[in-house]
Amino acid sequence: MNRIKRIAAVLLLITLSYLVYYCWNAFPILTGYSAKMACSCMYLGDRTLKSVEEQELGSFPLKLASVEVQPDSSVVATVAGMAKQTAVFRPGLGCTLVNEISKEELKKQVWQLPVLPEINPDTIDWPMGDRIPVLKLDSVMPNQRELLLPQAVQAAFVNLREDQPVRTRAVLVVHKGELVAEQYAPGFDRHHRQLSWSMAKSITGTLIGMLVKEGKLSLDQPAPVASWKTSTDGRAAITVRQLLQQTSGLDFDENYSKPTDATNMLFRKADMAGYTASHALKVQPGSTFYYSSGNSNILSGILRSTLGDSLYHKYPYEKLFYKLGMYSAVMETDASGNFVGSSYVYATPRDWARLGLLYLQNGNWNNEQLLPENWVKMATEPVAAAPAGEYGFQIWLNAGNPIGSSNRKYPSLPADLYYFSGYEGQQVLMIPSKELVIVRLGQTANSQWFDTETFVNRILTAIQ
Repeated sequence: MNRIKRIAAVLLLITLSYLVYYCWNAFPILTGYSAKMACSCMYLGDRTLKSVEEQELGSFPLKLASVEVQPDSSVVATVAGMAKQTAVFRPGLGCTLVNEISKEELKKQVWQLPVLPEINPDTIDWPMGDRIPVLKLDSVMPNQRELLLPQAVQAAFVNLREDQPVRTRAVLVVHKGELVAEQYAPGFDRHHRQLSWSMAKSITGTLIGMLVKEGKLSLDQPAPVASWKTSTDGRAAITVRQLLQQTSGLDFDENYSKPTDATNMLFRKADMAGYTASHALKVQPGSTFYYSSGNSNILSGILRSTLGDSLYHKYPYEKLFYKLGMYSAVMETDASGNFVGSSYVYATPRDWARLGLLYLQNGNWNNEQLLPENWVKMATEPVAAAPAGEYGFQIWLNAGNPIGSSNRKYPSLPADLYYFSGYEGQQVLMIPSKELVIVRLGQTANSQWFDTETFVNRILTAIQ
């Protein structure tokens, strides 16, 4: 009997030790996520704390965190007194987690920021502005698009089951350059910035392309990462192309279900690019496709080292966003000043559609070639190491394996579909053969609750 009690006591001790260990590592990530999400949704997304707590932070275990807004435009999240994280809002930079740096040091940072043009988009026609010209009808009777398209868009907002909230917040359809459909969920409109999550990777890839056009970067040169130049483990051979294609070979764990490299990077590290670059090689560069937010943040660090601090924080705005009329866009930084190129861009749905339209136009906007003329073609060519032909340069593809299309992500959709994609259902989908850009933004906790393939097929049927 005593032996059984001793075994039970040992098992209980092991269980408690693991629980303490897990909480010690998980709670800072939980509070970091909560503080950052509440801060950005409020100050950039013009949301109330109540709505964020009910939606983004309303599920377990996120609801364990207590969130408070401070008078100095910061947000503090705590869990049972065991963990505390703070996110600070700074105009032009968005919200930044206070990691490995003091709040005072963070607030003292001074970067060269862009000046927002004094332009009223409502006075300028789409796509450069937000004034939508009245479309002329082909006949007195409504055509198929006018009958079916509103139904196709509306269906994206309908829950399949009451316990599976789709939470679609915006749908836009751009056909042949015209904004032909637009709908928002209650509490949202065309002025609300919405979070990219991993659609930010496609912006990072776009900025790399612009530096290639300027002759400041070469795709097949060793990536200019300072810490790799003296490494002897093979990292010095990793190229810019391999980072774009997610074939760097770095030993980085992209798992969000527990404390991992990805969650530690986003919610506990000041310098996300440097943190990822410090990881060792796992496989030979170029040999294996492995989707990693770390690769995207290394690319963001490369942008900074190439441009220098005098240009870095202005470059995306002056060279890309403002040229497209994307006046709402904000790229958030980590505590070191690097853009979080993997995850944190806020922009209105119309601005996301503009970025998609740039790609549909092969990188040309208002007769100015912003990207290399062959960039979109290269960016949408499947990575050889990707088994289903599903990835290009920080962009997802529907190409399928070259030997057959049966393994395409969306088998019934056109093979030339490519798209920017982010957590919880953020998507900008481009179909060149249909001259189509579709934006769907929301907060769908489970990807199975929203059927992208059916959604896009309804729109394709409507515009034919």
